Amino acid sequence: MIRVIIEREVAEGLERFYEETIVRLLGVMESAQGYVSGESLVEIHRPNRYQVIASWTSEDAWQRWVNSRARQQLLDELRPFLMGDEKFTLLRQLSFHQQPPAV
Repeated sequence: MIRVIIEREVAEGLERFYEETIVRLLGVMESAQGYVSGESLVEIHRPNRYQVIASWTSEDAWQRWVNSRARQQLLDELRPFLMGDEKFTLLRQLSFHQQPPAV
């Protein structure tokens, strides 16, 4: 399993429009093959900076989603609100933190 952090900076004053649009993107993402879970966060002292932290079964599953037509169409709706490109960070759990398989 991997985790992906997506960082976005929204133009000040457009946060409400961004949030209304991101709800649709997250709804579609939840039905994507390989999606496990996720959450959306906003910085406390910089309310125009957002992060999505999502868990995916694999990097391949994430790549299928990030390159999907559905995501690209919804991202086209988000772009007018963004101050720049999204930033992605892909993370994997270190082996000494992984749970042993259930017996």
